Amino acid sequence: MTAYRIEHDTLGEVRVPADKYWGAQTQRSLENFRIGGEKMPKEVIYAYAYLKKAAAMANADLGVLDRHKAELIGKVADEILDGQLDAHFPLVIWQTGSGTQTNMNVNEVIANRGHVLDGGSLTDAKKVLHPNDDVNKSQSSNDTFPTAMNIAAYRMGATVLLPALHKMADALLRIVCRYRDLTKVGRTHFMDAVPLTLGQEFSGYEAQLRSAIRQIEKALDEVRFLPLGGTAVGTGLNAPAGYDQQAVQYIAELTGMPFEPAANKFEKIAAHDDVAGLSSALKRAAAALMKIGNDIRMLASGPRCAIGEINIPANEPGSSIMPGKVNPTQAEALTMVMAQVMGNDTAVTIGASNGHFELNAFKPLIIHNVLRSMRLMADAVQSFTDKLLAGLTANEHRIQMHLNNSLMLVTALNPVIGYEKAAEIAKKAFAENKTLKEVAVALGYLTAEEFDRIVRPEKMIGDTRSICPES
Repeated sequence: MTAYRIEHDTLGEVRVPADKYWGAQTQRSLENFRIGGEKMPKEVIYAYAYLKKAAAMANADLGVLDRHKAELIGKVADEILDGQLDAHFPLVIWQTGSGTQTNMNVNEVIANRGHVLDGGSLTDAKKVLHPNDDVNKSQSSNDTFPTAMNIAAYRMGATVLLPALHKMADALLRIVCRYRDLTKVGRTHFMDAVPLTLGQEFSGYEAQLRSAIRQIEKALDEVRFLPLGGTAVGTGLNAPAGYDQQAVQYIAELTGMPFEPAANKFEKIAAHDDVAGLSSALKRAAAALMKIGNDIRMLASGPRCAIGEINIPANEPGSSIMPGKVNPTQAEALTMVMAQVMGNDTAVTIGASNGHFELNAFKPLIIHNVLRSMRLMADAVQSFTDKLLAGLTANEHRIQMHLNNSLMLVTALNPVIGYEKAAEIAKKAFAENKTLKEVAVALGYLTAEEFDRIVRPEKMIGDTRSICPES
């Protein structure tokens, strides 16, 4: 049978599980918001731990918080960051739009755990730390939750997502360099086109991904600026002079990341255009990854009855009924994730557009979707790189067969015999199932020797040296 203790807030007494560090406001939220099962992301809780420790240190430096209390807050924050207190943050995303209840959840856990670390008991009537007066000193949910949003988003982007994307781009570059000069048929409109090399084709994927990475990096740079110190509406009410600078400097030192105080805290509390911009950059990356994943699975299709120009690893059986079938499962997972990222961005866009007066009250929804997008994208890209790109090889026999069969090699004849005669050759060759050379000679437009001299696929691909830095 569950044991309880009594906690209280300004509305009265509340029963709280005896073994949990949260207090009355957290318990009320648990009881009032039984919506879905998605918990507030741990990244937000950990961002709050950095924030609360930094705020306590700044408050102590500025003489508005006892140094011993600040040290207790810092110790509990360190325990949160070590993952020791994960079980004490049970609130769902779908709560108050300002994230107030999560802020209070953190305040209550730090206050109660700090009291225990100081030798007290959870059942003591008076405790060494007060969740509002001490842990939340110089703060409001309105400035701390968006600060935690930005810390969480920046950390996830810098330490999880960008390394995964760079790893994939590097893997694509290795394929580019390996097959820089392997000539193959191009395709536009799903139809045969003039030649290029497999390296050139993959260089497009690499460049597309590098461009998406640069956009994410630019978006993350906007997220570095924190509204901490703006308190309720951006004016800084109840925060001492210099607190915002001092607290954010401590956050930068604790995280090892280049956070700075926001120049205009009203904007960062009332709107989240910076995080929405990050979500938009993620959507752009998702569009690039969708194209890359789809192209690769189509290039690998067959393997005998479709394109089949590349070989991808056989990671698992592909069918419960067809023996030997192998499916492009990593590409399927990647593209499904990118569809989800695009959907997440829609929710973020709606949320970010609904800031009203001095507060955007869609904060939990916005950060939940952005963090979810980054985590999903990083995981999918990591898997795609390790389980597919690392083992991708060219099917050179198949590539040569398609190249030899391509009617679009006739394009090389345009400058010599003109577009209309070249088109006549292509149409006749297709209709009569003959080679371009056979038809060109039969029509008397070229000799066999002239055809061989002009129609050389390896001379139709341009300079391939620039696509690989090793060349």
